[in-house]
Amino acid sequence: MTSPVPRIPVSVDLVVLTVRAQALSALVWLRDRPPYEGHWALSGGFIQLDEDLPAAAARVLAERAGLPGAPVHLEQLQTYGYPDRDPRQRVLSVAYLGLAPDLPASTEAHMSWQPVTALTSMAFDHRRIMVDGIERARAKLEYSSLGAAFCPPEFTVADLRRVYEIVWGRPLDPRNFHRKVTNAEGFLIPTGRTTTRDGGRPAKLYRRGPAELLHPPMLRSLKD
Repeated sequence: MTSPVPRIPVSVDLVVLTVRAQALSALVWLRDRPPYEGHWALSGGFIQLDEDLPAAAARVLAERAGLPGAPVHLEQLQTYGYPDRDPRQRVLSVAYLGLAPDLPASTEAHMSWQPVTALTSMAFDHRRIMVDGIERARAKLEYSSLGAAFCPPEFTVADLRRVYEIVWGRPLDPRNFHRKVTNAEGFLIPTGRTTTRDGGRPAKLYRRGPAELLHPPMLRSLKD
């Protein structure tokens, strides 16, 4: 006699990160009901029967996170399935990482951007998921062009350097950083325009180039 196949709900949880007010911030909501009432939580939702995972993540981003049509880079982060992660029932969670430029407030009143350093206690295992997402983002900045995903469509090298400094949590030498990112093939494309918004001499404006991987990479372990 075969054992019945267990039915385990599957949810999608989003770690959406941005650089806001000079701090790495995550989009979260404050739970107003048990369990974990009064704790911050990631936006999430259960997968519908007719959805694949990317579609579910896009729906949660639009409907639950309140960012419909926002320029958010989404990629699958990790699956979390240990038995006690939700005290109500066994739930399997597929987490997605979202990287975005400084976005306006969510259209959902209960959502807000909070500095990740302030999110020391979160509902369920969401603190662990968020920390995994932050580390993935830090690693992606080493070898991919996704650092520019935190920037507006046009940005200066100084804007990009501030993103790296905030995400990595350490200062970078401006000259060496400028040399590395402008020499990385296909990373930055000059727009031909300049800006003086930071004061001083006009700074060149760039946009993100077609490269997905950085050659050479921007390694955190190396001194500038």
